[in-house]
Amino acid sequence: MTDQPRRAGVLGHPIAHSLSPVLHRAAYAELGLDWEYDAYDVTEEGLADFVAGLGPEWAGLSLTMPLKVAAMPLMDFIEPMAKLVGALNTVVVQHVGSTRQLVGANTDVHGIVAALREGGLEHVESAVVIGGGATATSTIAALGQLGCTAPVVAVRNRARAGGLVRAASRMGLSPVLVPLGTDDADASVVARASVADAVVSTIPAAAGAALGARLRNARGVLLDVVYDPLVTPLAEAWVAGGGTFVGGQRMLVHQAAEQVRLMTGHTAPIRAMEHALARV
Repeated sequence: MTDQPRRAGVLGHPIAHSLSPVLHRAAYAELGLDWEYDAYDVTEEGLADFVAGLGPEWAGLSLTMPLKVAAMPLMDFIEPMAKLVGALNTVVVQHVGSTRQLVGANTDVHGIVAALREGGLEHVESAVVIGGGATATSTIAALGQLGCTAPVVAVRNRARAGGLVRAASRMGLSPVLVPLGTDDADASVVARASVADAVVSTIPAAAGAALGARLRNARGVLLDVVYDPLVTPLAEAWVAGGGTFVGGQRMLVHQAAEQVRLMTGHTAPIRAMEHALARV
């Protein structure tokens, strides 16, 4: 299989830690596509200029923090899920003659659903989401697809969770915001998490460690979206308490595979992508 050489890349700040180049390059090699994929350190302030300079050789972009919300106004069209969530992590660059169209999409929701299903969850009654940013917003959308319409969302700053609350309203979901970051609040979050069907942590590994230190028992599935380290302190405590752990790299693979499909038009070779990730 061959195709004309194209370019794609991942944008964010910082970006050196990104594993997206490993995954996308492995997919292109397996598909026989002579495409390039690189990482670019781009801030919110520099995003508009970068996007404006995308030429006809560009097929798409992957976006990570802090660009998932900032990119929304720059799109010509936003797919329904990204519009509902209010954040996108994928830009498909379409060229028709001399006209360029930027299409924004969200594959994080797809990746979270797929990762939780790998943990054995086809339906979720109760869930706890730790964190209130863009990834947490995608998480409540994913949980909604699995049947949980009122997840508990633990946040340090309720004011900064406004985007999540607005997105939830658009999706017909009713998250229950609870505090995080004090001794009493953390104890309450751990108590809720220990009996939930699903727990998704979107906070840094060091912050999650404080919760893990309090955990004694767990019965559900934990997805920790952090993938460095592959097994976080919270994950170690979760497994020791009897729960099931799904690593953030599983979400990463599935969301990247959906990006490959959107950008190339080909079904992503997930096995080849997994093998490449295992060699890192």
